[in-house]
Parts: sequence; C-alpha cells; structure tokens
Amino acid sequence: MYHVLRTKQKQYFYSGTTRSEEFRLHQLDKLRNVIKQKENRILHALKLDLNKSKEEAFTTEIGFVYAEITLVENALKEWMSPQKVKTPASHTGSKSYVIHEPRGSVLIIAPWNYPFQLAMAPLIGAMAAGNCAVVKPSELTPHTSAVIAEIIGETFNEDYIAVVEGAVETSTELLREPFDYIFFTGSVAVGKVVMEAAAKHLTPHTLELGGKSPAIVHRDAKLDLAAKRIAWGKFLNAGQTCIAPDYVLVDETVKDDFLEKLEKHINSLYKKPWKKGQYPRIVSEKHFDRLVEFLDDGEVLIGGQYKRDELALSPTVLSGVTWNSNVMQDEIFGPVLPVLTYSSTAEAQTRIRELPNPLALYVFTEDSEVESQFVEELSFGGGCVNDTIMHVANPYLPFGGAGPSGIGAYHGYDSFLTFSHRKGMVKQTTSFDLPIRYKQGPVTHKLIRNLMK
Repeated sequence: MYHVLRTKQKQYFYSGTTRSEEFRLHQLDKLRNVIKQKENRILHALKLDLNKSKEEAFTTEIGFVYAEITLVENALKEWMSPQKVKTPASHTGSKSYVIHEPRGSVLIIAPWNYPFQLAMAPLIGAMAAGNCAVVKPSELTPHTSAVIAEIIGETFNEDYIAVVEGAVETSTELLREPFDYIFFTGSVAVGKVVMEAAAKHLTPHTLELGGKSPAIVHRDAKLDLAAKRIAWGKFLNAGQTCIAPDYVLVDETVKDDFLEKLEKHINSLYKKPWKKGQYPRIVSEKHFDRLVEFLDDGEVLIGGQYKRDELALSPTVLSGVTWNSNVMQDEIFGPVLPVLTYSSTAEAQTRIRELPNPLALYVFTEDSEVESQFVEELSFGGGCVNDTIMHVANPYLPFGGAGPSGIGAYHGYDSFLTFSHRKGMVKQTTSFDLPIRYKQGPVTHKLIRNLMK
C-alpha cells in the first residue's frame, strides 16, 4: 500500500537533492518557521488530547524542538565534514577518513505521551543527516496527529517528508516496506514487533522503549530537595513519561521523613491544577482502568482520587507494596508511585538487577561512593544524580536505553549519527607503490607485523 510513497522518496533521495548542507539547513529553517506559525494550534491540540497546560506543553513539546533545531543548525557544518582518523604506518602514503552518509528513506513511528516532540525530534535528526522520511504519529492523540500532518503537508513535498496517519493496521503496513532505517518510540511489547519486522529486511533500527526506572533515596540525601524533584519528575504529564521515576527505593531509616516531604511537594506542585481540572489526563480508558487497578496493590498514602468521565487520576503514592505486586511487574506509565525500602545499598542493587535494565535511574545521595555504586555498577539508559528527568533536556547527551529498555540513542549529534551510515574510507597515494605489500615470506611477514603494532 505504501510502496509507491517509499519508492518516490528513494527516487528523490537518489537525485542528491537532500545531501547538501544548504538544503538541510533551509529545510530545518522552514520547519522551525511553520512550527512558530502554528504554535497555538499545536498547544490547542495537546490540550484536547492530553489536557496539557500551555506552559507544560510549550516546555516539554515545542521548546524542546526549537532547541534541537538550533543545536543542529549551529553544528551541522562540522558534523557533515569528513572525519579524519589516524592511519597506521603500514598504510604509508594514504589518508583515512569517515564519511557520514544519509541512510535514504527512513520510517519514524511516534508515541502518544509527548506526541509532538517525539515525532519532531527524530525527524530533525533524519533531516539533518540528509534523509527523506515518513512520519507515523500516534492515533491515540488524533488532534496532535492532525496538526503534525498539516505542518508537514503544507511545508514539504511528500517525496521528501510525508506523514501517514492511522492506527495499528497502518503501522503494520508501513513496517512491511523495506525502509532504510526505522526509528520507533513506544512500549517494549510493540518494540518487539517492530524489531521482528525490521529483521525481515535486515533494516537497521532504533528502539526507544521504557522500563521500571528507579529513584533511589539514600539516607544521607537532602530529603526535601529529593522529594521535590521526584514529585516533579514523576507526576509531570500525569506520569506518562518514559523516564519518569517508576518507583522509589528509599533507605528504611528515612522513609517516614521522605514521605512527609513528598506529600508536601505533591500538594504544592499539583493540588491546585488537579482541583481546577488542569492536570493532564490519561490517554485512554484502557490505560486509565489499568492504573486504577494498581490502587489496590498497596496503601494509598497520597492522592488516589480519580474521575473516570475525565480520565483523570490524581498524583498517587502507594506504600506497603511488595516486589510481587502487579504494580511492580511492568512499567506503570501513570501518576502512581510505589515507595519501597532497602536496608543496604547491596540489597537495593540486587532488587534493581532483578528487573530488566531500566531506561533511567536516579540516585539521591551526598556520598560519592554510594553514587558510583549505582551509576557505575548498574546498567541503565541514562539518568541523574540528585535530580530527575533533566538529562533528557540536554541535547549534548545521548538519550536511549540499555538492552530491554531500548536500542540506540539520539538527540543532537547522536541523532545525526543515528540517521547516518559511517562510511570508512582510505585514500591511497598514486605517487609511489610500496612493493613490500605484494611480497610473501617470513622477513616480509615480520616487517608488516612490526609496522602494524
């Protein structure tokens, strides 16, 4: 069904139009300008789909995209330049370098939780690297999907950038096509489907997934600040953030003090928006019902109010949860925060290792040894020390998972690399030709070995 579209994009790519620096910068500038023109439309769509406030929507969706475009525009010339590398003595007379080659026509499948940002951010990387792209927005956020289609349709020829709207069947059809690269953001379950489809064509791919990201609060942490930053990071976008703290693991000696401060900051940050109906909604009835069921998995210490007709669930903290509870089996992806305890850092490490590698990890401590125990000895995508979420807002850092939480990384330069093939090249001199390379025998073999050390 989408064979014609992909074929047209490949033909356009083969024309060489997308390869020049001037073309790429001009297209990115066009994208920024049309986003600026349609800011209010985007904000309104996000309000309709997820009840996001203008402030939150701009900061986490539109502002992020502007920052990404600016970084790319300032650095693209350097990124595109052939990268010189060392040449061994055995290659005397030659030069070695790496060319960053566009992949071709790429497929970007975006999720619903940050439906604008997570469609546009990888697209910026694809455009910066000189590719054509097909973007598939989420059907669960139809108003934002429509605005994305409008923005791209009015700005670019579909031979270059196209948007395809639709549900699961549409994604399935698109995945049957042999795109040159697939970039997927979403759940682990769907990520497996995407990887299986990619394998049929040996298509390289990036999977931005998720997992149960812990926030560890050590006994020496500045508890008030830890509680504030965890509350903000967890309940932003109603907890529907892939790197939100999925659960808190707090030293048992400071649990009560931490919970008291956590309640204070939840009320300070979210009580008023909740009462005014300005707190983000849950994306679907199915997801809402799943989250409400988790309220029976422990004692509700904070929150627990919900309005099914509005798909709204207040910021909620659970205590008395066990590691076998349903809420601890999969990523929560909503405003429900279990708080568990540990008696030693070794115990905390063991518990975290029992679960698949998380997308993020947050550790709150003033002790550098404790910090290194969690940061250096555990495997996870990325994270923060004494903060949450903020690593994703730094475009100079790679963002991606580890093992079950994802494959590959992007943002800034890493987006450029993701959507490029690094082609290694040797340029040999024709001014002379060393005869040793053609000779056989022990003396020649020994000389070559020495040259290659």
